[in-house]
Amino acid sequence: MTLFEPQDAAVIPRFAGTPSFFRLPMLTDPAEVDVALIGVPFDGGTTNRPGTRHGPREIRNQSSLMRRINANGVSPYDTLRVADLGDCPVNPINLLDSLQKIETFFSTIAQAGAVPITAGGDHLISLPILRALARKESVGLIHFDAHSDTNDLYFGNNPYTHGSPFRRAVEEGLLDPKRVVQIGIRGTYYHESDWDFARGCGIRIITMDEVMDRGITDVIAEARAIAGALPTYVTFDIDCLDPAYAVGTGTPEIGGLTTREAQRMLRALAGLNIIGADVVEVSPPFDPSGLTALTGATMMFELLCVIAGRS
Repeated sequence: MTLFEPQDAAVIPRFAGTPSFFRLPMLTDPAEVDVALIGVPFDGGTTNRPGTRHGPREIRNQSSLMRRINANGVSPYDTLRVADLGDCPVNPINLLDSLQKIETFFSTIAQAGAVPITAGGDHLISLPILRALARKESVGLIHFDAHSDTNDLYFGNNPYTHGSPFRRAVEEGLLDPKRVVQIGIRGTYYHESDWDFARGCGIRIITMDEVMDRGITDVIAEARAIAGALPTYVTFDIDCLDPAYAVGTGTPEIGGLTTREAQRMLRALAGLNIIGADVVEVSPPFDPSGLTALTGATMMFELLCVIAGRS
């Protein structure tokens, strides 16, 4: 088995060379890896402020700041074959075609037995990824976000936006709603009924106020219990963080998690049966400093470490 290593920063400076996720090799065959790092440069599901199509490129750039081992001592490259599988094809002027292209691409990843960790892109990309990964059986979901993303129709009869992926996923049988937990939900909403679908089908919504009242250790213990030992997908919307830590996103909501809290929560998922994960809604045009993209890269690395330590 060939294990891949990041470029040595003592040989090639981190500001030099071709950008790739964590300075890993760029490959095309998912059969060569255990974990496939993938970009989906798509924001066709955005309803207000676009820009997440630029997320994967800037997350790659900022990921050069990551080293080999996380603060808990996990070194994923010692046990897993990990590489950058490039960007998934998208059609920037045709949403439905993009959804099909994303599903087809991730079906190839799933058939090869690789676990995808994806940089978005807006949150709609989770739907076609789940269509590829949950084709045979419904899965659980641990969802970090400021928003439930279980709304229905927008602008008439449009069912596909970044505010609706998990409603569609439940309706399509991709998610078992009783194994779905949403953490950090907060902010204003359109109608009193906005959460009715999620609550009605059994999705567990843990608001940001509840997180603060109970503490992150207790909340993650509940999330782990909800996910259980069955296949689970993890989705991390960068706007689950307070915009003081991640201003570069299309729908910021004040009063969110700190980056430290988010890291601790992700690390506490070790041992779960995670079949894939994504970090979405990083919009570099709203953060010229690059800090939001660096945060996105860091959360991707934490997810990689969780998968490396799941056994």
